[in-house]
Amino acid sequence: MHCLTTRGPKAVSCGSRYASVKESHRPSDPFSTEALWNDRQMWGTSSEDERALRREAERVVNEVVQGLRTLDEGTSWFSALSPEGRQAVLQEVTSYAMQAHITAADGREGVARSGVKPRANPSVMICMDPPRYGFADLPADEHVKAFRVMVSVFSVADTRRRESYCKGTCGHAWHNLAPR
Repeated sequence: MHCLTTRGPKAVSCGSRYASVKESHRPSDPFSTEALWNDRQMWGTSSEDERALRREAERVVNEVVQGLRTLDEGTSWFSALSPEGRQAVLQEVTSYAMQAHITAADGREGVARSGVKPRANPSVMICMDPPRYGFADLPADEHVKAFRVMVSVFSVADTRRRESYCKGTCGHAWHNLAPR
């Protein structure tokens, strides 16, 4: 479904939602090959486990965004994940939001929908101009709030893009989910 091939120092996407993720060899880059390898070693996960979690996260998040699942149902699914799984999902949702080109206005509307207080760390971070994206690095007790905020903000931005850029011609599988 998604492919990412490496050519030189940059990753080249084949029409996936991960097009903005660039390969870097700086360990401080959470999307670098080295960082992902270190995470796999530390967490004891295989790339197959990671792919399965990414696919499940993509499905659950897009079901929430499209109203096929409630935010509370999505949050319950997220809460049942391991701490490492929650961090990985936050990184995924962050990449979705970045690809949807969220704005500070999207952030404010998403925070209002999320049920998270406007002064909570994730709410403040996403409403900055430009938004801050370090949600997976927040303390574990902030992850559920970060998930609710990120999914809600992504919902606002993705709906806007679906209704403008993709209207009537969209071939993105994640914009055309069948009801559960």
